[in-house]
Amino acid sequence: MRVTNQMMSKSFLKDLNRNQSYMKRINDQLTSGKEIRRPSDNPFKVARSMQLNSDIKANTQYNENIKDTINWLDTTDTALEQLGNSLGRFRELMVSAGNAAYGSDEKRAIKDEMNEKVNEIAQILNTNFDGKYIFGGSKGSTKPIGTDKSIITGNNSLHLSGNNGEVLNVDNLDEDVQNQINMIDKKLAVEVSQGVTMDYNVSATDLLLFKDKNGVSINVMDLLKDITNNVASANPIDSAKITNENLKTIDETVSNLLRIRAEVGAKQNRMESAGSQNEDQNFNLTDILSQTEDIDLAKKNIEAAVAQNVYMASLQVSAKIIQPSLLDFLR
Repeated sequence: MRVTNQMMSKSFLKDLNRNQSYMKRINDQLTSGKEIRRPSDNPFKVARSMQLNSDIKANTQYNENIKDTINWLDTTDTALEQLGNSLGRFRELMVSAGNAAYGSDEKRAIKDEMNEKVNEIAQILNTNFDGKYIFGGSKGSTKPIGTDKSIITGNNSLHLSGNNGEVLNVDNLDEDVQNQINMIDKKLAVEVSQGVTMDYNVSATDLLLFKDKNGVSINVMDLLKDITNNVASANPIDSAKITNENLKTIDETVSNLLRIRAEVGAKQNRMESAGSQNEDQNFNLTDILSQTEDIDLAKKNIEAAVAQNVYMASLQVSAKIIQPSLLDFLR
């Protein structure tokens, strides 16, 4: 078969275009710093890169969840510390009220301070973080605790508060009332990694409505009301309750608070550990993504230089082999 100039030209042009495309691809990789620029370059690596990017974004969101939860728990721990101080002072006042040398004036002063402590406890239980009441469960947009002042005794008392500030009586079997109480008691959960969730909130009902070690139900709201009524009572039987059953019950309340605070501390530790694991995982995912997408700069520079030399050599070879003929000048 006769090899014509046209056949040689087409063959050289085909090879030249291939060399030029390869050189362009190498230069594109050097410019972008990425091994792949479109799915057709390497479908497997593109699919893996997309999955890794998705995992990194999800991991970043988990990290945000962890940080927000740690801040929430820090606020909760601070509020529980303040609540413990208030209950501790309440207990000190109860012990002082048992002093036989105290008269009606001293006991009235103790009662007045107790009433202020009741308001202080309500304020603590209505602690707000990031626009939500931390002890309000899933009803975080409205205050979980309200206060009343008795017209007869002048004493302050606590109550669970509804959406409109109404009193939520625990013994009220009305469906709406029970639904709102259940919302206050609701546990909030956060996802800290794929498929792993964790409860992180403490509700007002955990602190005010609980069972002691003997399984006896304790209503702290009724307890504080009973104490403030008994402390200045003229009835010696009621007055004696302050340093007997009332004092015992307040001790159970403090013990329940310490138990809950210990749980919050454990959750803080777990969240910090989850944060460290999240950061390590994010580093590993980023490293794998870099190995998948990024180029070896030194290697690519060598490949680019070789491609440039091959391209220039092909131009020189074609210029020497495909010589112009007389017909080329006659066109």
